[in-house]
Amino acid sequence: MARHPWLHRASVAAVSAAALVALAAPAEAATTARSTAGTATSTATIAATETTATTTASAAADVDYATWQKDCQAVMDQALPYLKERIAGVAPGEKQAIVLDIDNTSLETDFGFSFPQPANRPVLEVARYAQEHGVALFFVTARPGIIHAPTAYNLDHAGYESSGLYVRGFFDLFRNVAEYKTAQRADIESRGYTIIANIGNSATDLSGGHAEKTFKLPDYDGQLS
Repeated sequence: MARHPWLHRASVAAVSAAALVALAAPAEAATTARSTAGTATSTATIAATETTATTTASAAADVDYATWQKDCQAVMDQALPYLKERIAGVAPGEKQAIVLDIDNTSLETDFGFSFPQPANRPVLEVARYAQEHGVALFFVTARPGIIHAPTAYNLDHAGYESSGLYVRGFFDLFRNVAEYKTAQRADIESRGYTIIANIGNSATDLSGGHAEKTFKLPDYDGQLS
């Protein structure tokens, strides 16, 4: 399996901190009175950084692919009964929709680096049930618009039947992600859809309303994108 990106980020953080300490050394040496205090501070900083990196790496190592899939399945095991009941109770003329995040929600992003990326199987199974019962699938992602085409291709290849893919335009890149995603759901509603479920792995995917029910997949305190 490919190296987890959060492990890489932890290593980079440790190396960067050590480098900053090394760069500070000449300035500390210039003043004898500060030398002892500077050395002690540097040693403490390095020790604290190494402890933090080790703790992060240790925690991340516990979250392997099998654990992630099991945790995703647990959430979808709650979502499916709700969706079955809600879909069965559709009102006459009601257009039902589900909104999904993409990275580590609809697709496996941080567990391998292939293209096209495979579907997150527990989510795909729920999405397929919805598709087969007339529910539209909309994808709202923080991915930039420049990769709209390959993202749309990837979703189709993975087995999703998309009714719409929302990506960030240039000005959206300077906008709060939660605010941007909320606005896209509001746009879907303005097209006459009732969003019966919103599925994502981050608080920014789910906050802001414009969905009858939300389902949060694990991100392990932000370790998954």
